[in-house]
Formats: sequence, structure tokens, C-alpha cells
Amino acid sequence: MKLTKGKIKNIIFFIIIGLLIIPQTRQPIQVLLHKSLAVFSPSTINTSKQETLEDYNWLLKNSEGAVLNFQDLKGKVILVNFWATWCPPCIAEMPSMEALYKDYSGKIDFVFVSNEEFQVVNEFIKKKGYTFEVFNPLTQYPSNFDVTSIPRTFLLDKEGHIVIDKTGAANWNSDKVRTTIDDLLKL
Repeated sequence: MKLTKGKIKNIIFFIIIGLLIIPQTRQPIQVLLHKSLAVFSPSTINTSKQETLEDYNWLLKNSEGAVLNFQDLKGKVILVNFWATWCPPCIAEMPSMEALYKDYSGKIDFVFVSNEEFQVVNEFIKKKGYTFEVFNPLTQYPSNFDVTSIPRTFLLDKEGHIVIDKTGAANWNSDKVRTTIDDLLKL
């Protein structure tokens, strides 16, 4: 029996579908797929279309129980990322987030938000060698952060304008993002 190109493609297709059905192989394949899509930088929003965050009333806590009042970040450049350890696109973009965090921590405020238990999040962070702090929300996030899917990331300028609003994986360690942040810090 000779295999034609069509039969070979069908066999490969069914192998991939089979691997996606098996729970142990599903997430690594999805992460790999999203990493290939996360090579692009997020786009900035045209100034005339930027929303302005008016309501900073939002409380979060870290794994030690310390409360972050989002109001305290008003007037600063802020990157807010909603994510989860089980989310393939979130996992795919995390290495670029970590690289950005290492270079800009102390210059801008990073707020990584997850609804998961801290034990799960901390194990993930430790396993991956990430150094950023993760928060759980204590109150409802501001209405401008209309999060219906994750990852969802917002970059705010000092006046509260949402400069970047990105749903899905992206390359956050790109020259474009770094230039945008550098420009926001100069203002």
C-alpha cells in the first residue's frame, strides 16, 4: 500500500488531534502554538481613541496578605495583566513579561492579577523562575478593565489613559513596547 500526500496529511492531522485530546500533551502543544503567535508586539491605541481610567477604587492582596490599594498607583505608569497558570496563551507570553519586569520593575508598576489560589500561583512562579509579584483581587476591578478572556493586559500612562489594551498573547519584551514605556516615563 502506497501512501499518498493526502493520506500522509490525514495521518498527521489525526495524530495532532489525538495529542490534543490527551490531557498531558494538550497544554504543551497549545503553549507552543501560542508562543509562535506571541512574536508580535501589542499595538498602542490612537490617542483620540484612548479611554481614561477614572475609577482607581480597587483592592488586591499579595501572597503574604498585604493589601495593594490601586488608588496608590494613580499618577504612575502601570501595566496590569490578568492571567492564570492553566491558560496556554498566558503561559506563552510570560517569558516576555518576566523580561520586561526585570528591566522596568521600579520604573513602572506591574500588577499581575490571578483569581487562582496563591499555592498554585506560587508553585508555577517558582517552577518557571519568575520574579514578579502576583495579586488576587479583593474587590471588583475598574469598569475600564472589561476582562472577558485572558490574558488581558493594559498599559496606562500617568494620566490614566489606556495606551495599550491587548487580549491574547503578545511579545511584551519588544522594542516597540519598550519605546512606548520609555516615552510614557518621559512625560
